[in-house]
Amino acid sequence: MHQICVDREKLELSESVETVYEKLVTPFGNSAKLDVPKKYIGKRAYVIIVKD
Repeated sequence: MHQICVDREKLELSESVETVYEKLVTPFGNSAKLDVPKKYIGKRAYVIIVKD
């Protein structure tokens, strides 16, 4: 079951999580790594790896 709820800047994730790590979004060509819009370059992002 996949369920993600965002309410007033709080994130609730109901999923079997394998790992969570923090990574810096960096420039990559005309975009940014982690498949995010260019406006997020230099911002911090959390990557959540879920179990299949």
